[in-house]
Amino acid sequence: MITGVRGWAGASERRHGYRGRVGTYAAVVLAGGAARRMGGVDKPALPVGGRPMRDRVLAAVADATPRVLVGAAQGVPAGVRVVREDPPGGGPVPAAAAGLALLDPDTALVALLAGDLPLLTRAAISDLLNHFDGESARTEPAGDRSASAPPPSGGERGPDGVCFVDGDGRRQSLCGVWRVAALRAALDRLAVERGGSLSGAPVRALLAGLVVREVGWSGEGPPPWFDCDTDEDVRRAEEWAP
Repeated sequence: MITGVRGWAGASERRHGYRGRVGTYAAVVLAGGAARRMGGVDKPALPVGGRPMRDRVLAAVADATPRVLVGAAQGVPAGVRVVREDPPGGGPVPAAAAGLALLDPDTALVALLAGDLPLLTRAAISDLLNHFDGESARTEPAGDRSASAPPPSGGERGPDGVCFVDGDGRRQSLCGVWRVAALRAALDRLAVERGGSLSGAPVRALLAGLVVREVGWSGEGPPPWFDCDTDEDVRRAEEWAP
């Protein structure tokens, strides 16, 4: 449950100095899914504050190059590449694979984001990018919080990804920034483990073994990972949206 933010009217769009530290980044927004709890509607296209949720997510990564939307979408903002996962409706892992396939080979970082995060902001994305070089967050292997990842020769292993963690310690994996090479290697591993098919694979299986830096939200307003799985969630987001 999220408390203490009802009636919030907006978050400050503070700028961060990540550009000089991590360079450019890409963004892949996952806008597929059946939305069964909402009657099978095109959930990311639902408006919050007068704008489709997916457009709000894309606006939060307006400085990403490229921006890729994965799903059956119409009327997306100019300059956004659109692709469909294989098979259609196969879940977030095939969708991530389809989005990564459109990135240039030398793309280093990608924001991997759910398409139903209407409260995501550029400030939140900047916080994630900044933590690739920061020391203020915990770093642990995904899928095993008791494990200790061996560092490479000559130093400590850096994170494969940075994502938000909520107040109950749950990772918000689809509100994070990841090293493209690590995700591609994880996709290859998972495909082998599943006999060549990624359909229906859970995100936790994709990220198993990756080193993740967990970031708590310290900004103003509601948490940026708030997603809309029900009509009630959409109503709450409408109350909070700037």
